[in-house]
Amino acid sequence: MEKVMKPENLWRQFEILPTEAKREVIDFIAFLQIRYERPVLVKKAKRVKLKNEPFIGMWKDRDDMSDSVAWVRDLRRRH
Repeated sequence: MEKVMKPENLWRQFEILPTEAKREVIDFIAFLQIRYERPVLVKKAKRVKLKNEPFIGMWKDRDDMSDSVAWVRDLRRRH
């Protein structure tokens, strides 16, 4: 059978403890908070279709980029 102490009784019991015992209680509470910490729920980002992004097609009217592989190769060669 589990013994549950009322908060006001718990506080009284804590108050009469020696200083070192109070530190141990505080440390134990900190340990329990870490051990039973609830995971933070992370909202999933709304998926955006890539084709709807504003940068898609931004170079479609550039003649120098009609062959992107050749453009990158030439850029690398020059640098």
